[in-house]
Amino acid sequence: MKPNLQSLADLDRVIHEPSRLMLAMILSTVESADFLFLQRETGLTKGNLSAHLSKLEKAGYVKIEKTFKGKYPLTICKLTPAGRKALTDYRLTLEKGLGKTKR
Repeated sequence: MKPNLQSLADLDRVIHEPSRLMLAMILSTVESADFLFLQRETGLTKGNLSAHLSKLEKAGYVKIEKTFKGKYPLTICKLTPAGRKALTDYRLTLEKGLGKTKR
């Protein structure tokens, strides 16, 4: 496949940011994940993680449920069907832009 660099301009900017891409990829491999798990896996600060999750939620890519486990707050995050599609579309656009290479 020949590279089509122009298609790279079509990359989803919400997913393209490295921290949000990492979050979407992690969430694509699990049914759901709590805030502390995502913080450990990404190495992001609480503030940065919260900001990136908010942007993903605003785009409709992540659903965030705030609840309690006993007396402690618990934030559960799930990748929505729109988030899964956005991640797949991102990968396909990247492959189209760079050209799929054969090994």
